[in-house]
Parts: sequence; structure tokens; C-alpha cells
Amino acid sequence: MESVTSQPDAATSGKPSAFEVATYRKVGWRLIPLLLICYVVSYLDRVNVGFAKLQMVNDLKFSETIYGLGAGIFFFGYFLFEVPSNIILHKVGARVWIARIMVTWGIVSGATMFVTTPETFYVMRFLLGLAEAGFFPGIILYLTYWYPSARRGRMTAWFMTAVALSGFVGGPLSGWILKDVSGLYGLAGWQWLFLLEALPSVVIGVVVFFYLDDRIQSAKWLSDEEKALLVRNIDTDAIGKHDLPLSRVFGNARLWVMSLIYFSFVIGLYGVSFWLPTIIKSTGVKDPLTIGLLTAIPFGFAVIAMLVIGWRSDVKRERRWHVAIPALIAAAGLFLSTVWSHNTQLAMLALTFATMGIMAVLPLFWSLPTAILGGTAAAAGIAMINSLGNLAGFFGPYLVGFLKDTTHSTNSGIYVLAAFMVLGALLVLSMPARLVDK
Repeated sequence: MESVTSQPDAATSGKPSAFEVATYRKVGWRLIPLLLICYVVSYLDRVNVGFAKLQMVNDLKFSETIYGLGAGIFFFGYFLFEVPSNIILHKVGARVWIARIMVTWGIVSGATMFVTTPETFYVMRFLLGLAEAGFFPGIILYLTYWYPSARRGRMTAWFMTAVALSGFVGGPLSGWILKDVSGLYGLAGWQWLFLLEALPSVVIGVVVFFYLDDRIQSAKWLSDEEKALLVRNIDTDAIGKHDLPLSRVFGNARLWVMSLIYFSFVIGLYGVSFWLPTIIKSTGVKDPLTIGLLTAIPFGFAVIAMLVIGWRSDVKRERRWHVAIPALIAAAGLFLSTVWSHNTQLAMLALTFATMGIMAVLPLFWSLPTAILGGTAAAAGIAMINSLGNLAGFFGPYLVGFLKDTTHSTNSGIYVLAAFMVLGALLVLSMPARLVDK
């Protein structure tokens, strides 16, 4: 991670010293790989229902609308407990709370293998959202404890490559499970999928409990000089940020605009994540393993896009256009995937550009609210934006499923996803540059 630690932080306008570079490199290698792995298994457990759909819809006689509702209802549980969970994390520390989140969501995700009716499917997806609430905004908040604004764009991008990596790794893995493990010990492939992909969450949750440090001051692997440098940079970065009372956080107009921006981008994210296997299947590909391998292509390129654009945004100290342009590219890719829906090669090309754009905007979006909020306001504000924005995770899959049942095509739903990506881009450009370009 040496390449992500050479940028001056907010505390200085010149080049960082060799000691500072080495210190941030040390922090990066200590924190980011574990956080990235945590998010990989988190996202895999959240969206493996997209692959399970290839079998469970027929096995359980679910309609497309039932599937879309079940896939999306996860976000109602997520919504209800998101803000309280992040405030608890801020009070009790990331180590205990993130470990708790991971173990409980792993148990619930594995138990989804026992679903037999639409009602039990809805309940398990709701409980999974309840269990996972607070994880992602908790990590975003946690990074503000260690990195000043000028470094955070790239570090968030590194962390959020987990979304693309989970698609890159999870697609082929899920396809293999559905194809080659199906029927073992009398269990369907989709049942094995939920069980096998849930186990790592529990194991890694235990690792987090013993490995993660809550704050700079509690990190025994840092020297006193390294701690002093990190704390000084964080304190300097905090100048100009607002630690508002909770009543004012929820009444802040800018946070509501940011929530709508995030809602627009998340619709695109989960529209692709939950429906990509189905979209690829609709182009004529039938083999589950081949579908899984094809889904890895867009996510593999997305990892590169996330890191390059995140790096460039930090170097240029510019956020708005680095978010808006990829969002517009994503919208174009989604639209073209419908135009070329009968040609697998061209549809994959369009979906690759769409996925690259969607993945690139997400980490950079989080540089906007974290640039203006600090303390408890940051904990509540980040959770509020993530909570409201993630309601799109319900709206998007359900809408695509409903429109597919109604029109017998995913195209109309994809048009809606593309329109929201355009809306998000326009709203980002409406934000004052002086507030967010840090």
C-alpha cells in the first residue's frame, strides 16, 4: 500500500516526511487488509441471494416479485437499526461492535438455507439486515479516527474495492457451488451457497475481536512518536468540522441531499448486484458456472477503476467531478446493456462500464459528508445517510422484479436505474466545491 501513502495530509501543504510516509504505510497495512476482507464477506452474504435465485425461485415456486421483495427487504432491517448501531460503535468501540455484527450476520445468513416459503424468506432477509446494520457506516466512521480528509479518499477506495472483489471472487465461487455441490447430502445448491458463504463471517468476526484497535491511542504496535503524528493530523483535520447535536444532524438540509445522492447511487449498485446473473442469463448463457465467471469480468475492471479514480481525486483535491463523471458513464452503460441485450459480448461490455462507474462513485461519495462532520455528528450523520440511502436496496431490486413480472423484461427496470445514476450526478454537482473538495 505504499502507493496510497505518499500524498500530503491536511496538516501540511508540502511533501510529507519519510517518517510520516512510513507511519501511514504501517497503519495502512495493519488496518486495510482486514477491513477489506470483512467487507468482502459482508457483501458476499448480502448479495449471494442473486445467485441463489437461479435455483431457489424454481425450487420454492417464487415469482420474480417475491424474489425482488425478499432481496430488498433486507434493507428495512438495516434501516431501522443503522443509526443506533453506529452511535453504539462510537461509544463502545469498533473492535467489540464490528465483531458482534459479523458473527450475528453470519449465523443469520447461514440459516437462510432453511427457507421454504415467501414468509420465511422475508423474515430471514429482514433479520440479516438487522444483524448487519451499522457495519459499513461503522467502518467509514472508523477510518475518520485514523486518516485525515486528504488521505481518506484512497483509503476508502481500497476498503470499498471489497464490493468489486466480492463480485470477482463470489461470482465464480457461487456458480461452482450451484453447479457442483448441488445435491450433496440431500441439500440443494442454493442451500449450500448460503451455508458455505456464511462461515467465513463468523470466523473473521472472531479475528476482529482480537486484532482490531479502537483508536490510535490504544494501538500497541505504534510508537509514541507515531501516535503523536497521527493524532496531530487528525486534530488539524478536525478544524472547521461540526459536531452538531443529534436534533440538528437530522434537520441538516445538506445531509438530506447527500442521502438522496447516495440513494440514487445505491439503486444502481444493488440493481446490478442482485440482477447481474439474471441479466447475463437473459443474453442466452445458461450454465451457472459460466454465468459466475462472466460476472467476475465487470467487477475485476471495477477494482482498477475504484483505485485509479480514488487516487486521482486525492491528488487533485477534487471530489464532485470525480463522482459525477463515473456516475454518468454508469448510466450510459446500463442503458446500452438493454440496447445490446441479445448480444452477450456487447451486453457484457456495457455492463462492465456500468459496474466500473457505479463502483468508482461509492468510495468517493463518502469523502463528501466526512469532510464537513466530526464527532458524534459524524457517527449519526454517516449512519443516517447510509440508512436512508440503502432504502434504495429495497426499492431497486423490488422495482426491477415488479417491472420484469409486468413487462417480461428487465429493460424497463434498468432504465430506471440509469435515470437515478444521472440524478445522483446532477445533485453532486450542485454541492458547493468549497465544502467538499478537500
